[in-house]
Amino acid sequence: MATARSQRIGIWIIAIVLFIGTLASFLALILAPQNAQSDEAQITALTTEYQNSFKDYQLKVDTQAAQLSASYFETFNQYASRVAVFNATNVTTLKTEDLKIGDGAQLTSESSFTAYYIGWNPDGVVFDGSIDGATLKAPFTAQPGSVITGWTEGINGMNIGGVRELTIPSDKAYGERGSGDKIAANTPLKFVIMTIPTPETIAQPEVPAKLLEYYSRQRN
Repeated sequence: MATARSQRIGIWIIAIVLFIGTLASFLALILAPQNAQSDEAQITALTTEYQNSFKDYQLKVDTQAAQLSASYFETFNQYASRVAVFNATNVTTLKTEDLKIGDGAQLTSESSFTAYYIGWNPDGVVFDGSIDGATLKAPFTAQPGSVITGWTEGINGMNIGGVRELTIPSDKAYGERGSGDKIAANTPLKFVIMTIPTPETIAQPEVPAKLLEYYSRQRN
């Protein structure tokens, strides 16, 4: 029996659809590895580019720190001799002593500031500081509320370029929780802080979104 024209057209359409579906599946099998290789190559390229950008960033940071150290080391290093044993029971209130008056802008408790520092406990043990042998580490930039209360209140009225010794009771330091093995609970502290003009900010390179997405999938 002859097939109606409309039926023949329908059969051809079905055949074409099946052929296209089969071809698409076949191409997917061929192209999938190629796509994976392409993605992998792109990830590798992006990773290399980011690593190079970060190396450039780190070089700029290290260069800036070295330049600042050359400018301020001799001035600040002389205050390392201030480190000594002190009587913890006598420290009940915050005390400040200006060792050098700065000639820059005056700070308040709401100020951001950049500083070199030395911190020590009642045993005369330095638990942290900017001096590293014959050089200074990169200076510390503090934002309001990001440091202990003794620092926030202690720099009030200090001028940029000045040096100040802070004697801080435990409740304005690390209180009952302490910090590390050199600052026990309820320990008063002393610091020498030298404030300097905040250096130029060096922007850290951003991780490309595709890299973040890729490594996020890898962790999951």
